[in-house]
Amino acid sequence: MGNRLCTLQEAYCAYTIILMALLWCTEALPLAITAFLPTVMFPMMGIMGASVVSTEYLKDTNILFIGGMLVALAVEHWNLHKRIALRVLLIIGVRPSLLILGFMVVTAFLSMWISNTATTAMMVPIAHAVLEQLHKVPKGKDVEEGENNPAFELQEPSPQKEETKLDEKDNKQDGPAPPVPSEPKAQQDEEQLRFTRGMSLCVCYSASIGGIATLTGTTTNLVLQGQVNSIFPENDNVVNFASWFAFAFPTMVILLLLSWVWLQFLFLGFNFRKNCGLGDEMRERERAAFEVIRREHKLLGPMTFAEKAVSTLFVLLVVLWFTREPGFFTGWGNLAFSDEDGKSMPSDGTVAILIAVILFIMPSKIPGLTQEPGKPGKLKAPPALLNWKIVKEKMPWNIVLLLGGGFALAKGSEESGLSKWLGDKLTPLESVPPPAIAFILCLLIATFTECTSNVATTTIFLPILASMSQAICIHPLYVMLPCTLSSSLAFMLPVATPPNAIAFSFGGLKVTHMAQAGFMLNILGVLVITLAINTWSIPMFDLHSFPSWAQSNTTGFCGVSQANITTPSPYTTV
Repeated sequence: MGNRLCTLQEAYCAYTIILMALLWCTEALPLAITAFLPTVMFPMMGIMGASVVSTEYLKDTNILFIGGMLVALAVEHWNLHKRIALRVLLIIGVRPSLLILGFMVVTAFLSMWISNTATTAMMVPIAHAVLEQLHKVPKGKDVEEGENNPAFELQEPSPQKEETKLDEKDNKQDGPAPPVPSEPKAQQDEEQLRFTRGMSLCVCYSASIGGIATLTGTTTNLVLQGQVNSIFPENDNVVNFASWFAFAFPTMVILLLLSWVWLQFLFLGFNFRKNCGLGDEMRERERAAFEVIRREHKLLGPMTFAEKAVSTLFVLLVVLWFTREPGFFTGWGNLAFSDEDGKSMPSDGTVAILIAVILFIMPSKIPGLTQEPGKPGKLKAPPALLNWKIVKEKMPWNIVLLLGGGFALAKGSEESGLSKWLGDKLTPLESVPPPAIAFILCLLIATFTECTSNVATTTIFLPILASMSQAICIHPLYVMLPCTLSSSLAFMLPVATPPNAIAFSFGGLKVTHMAQAGFMLNILGVLVITLAINTWSIPMFDLHSFPSWAQSNTTGFCGVSQANITTPSPYTTV
């Protein structure tokens, strides 16, 4: 069977996938336009009818993405993410080593819920404004001068650079020369530049790392869920918000801590006295930098009704996601809205859209307190927490189409028989230990995602990995989960992901700096993901056996050979 030649339909489907892969990698066409090709090519090639292909473009996973993005847009619109960021930085402080850790923790947390691009665009200017005060405060001036910082404009990075240059000139011209520092000036400047580079990189890297922790944190996670549901429709909702979080959150925490250690070693060294901010001069500079954060937090004022309402709805959304159908206890979806088999009829997408609809209904101010101007006695209705104008401007509709194109490809591979043919060709991999397969695939994906869109990478590879797992009788998630996480390890190049490009645009960084720091992070990321898939994920997803829901397209051999498996997991390592 492994020597069977592919049929005409299988060849047509393979041609479509190769063509789309080339267009996605080269970006000769916009990614979303390339994603529409199955609607043209599959019906004309006789693979699938047009109506069948079209339904793949708005599945439940797309609805989850839209609902999650609507809530994230509301958080962004009311500046709730900025308040959270500044408050956490006030708690952690501004000592060099803790400052890097603080920015990484805040960025990773925000990136779990809102776009990593928006998170980076907000956090990088904050980091540079704090560093400006930490490095440029003249001796003898009151630390309160830290409050006057025109650089602290989150949407205008260019004035920040200009202001920094002006401050440098002013410091050179005003007042008597400062006391001779204990270190040569050139060495101080080099250390400050290294610290600035480290801060920029820690923000963009932690934005990518934080996105892996939640199902809606980055689009590749949703690609996995959609592909699993499309290829294995009987999978019993194995990938949901709660199961993904239980698997990916510990992975994110370990990788974030290792990244902090590596960036601190690379850009700060292991000088305990300096990294912990000991010394009178460092304490004065820290007070000035801390004042920048405190003043900016004070400018936000007390929490408004809108911020409190969005916070409440956001917390409610997360609670409903976790408790809908967690698996280890009976969720509210199973109790109140179950089908004849006891499964939850609402999905994570249902919950996200419900909260999003409430955002469009709930007013942003307490109703009845605003007089309409020019019309005495008439009350003006306050605007809702979210409106369609904001959604039109900021919703990434191209990602919705990109997701749909991936699902159409997966469905076409199954309908044409290409998935089965690929699986037959990959049967020789049975002799390779599963941990070695997963490790090599993670390295391959991590390398590939540096050069192309991570969504396109997962869209191309996941159906092939699903076919391979069926052919060699290993749990599909054993290779699909780590490869999905690896697609977020885009650390080496500015073009690899938007957060990298934003950090690079602020100056002070060269491609070599990003490549040097990112190469080690890629290795650490692959090792941490390999650890995760071979330890706590095995009992979580029952990876030691081949699941019955994955046997739909196989010959039945896997079911016979592993139906009564009682041996220890072949994936665990000693």
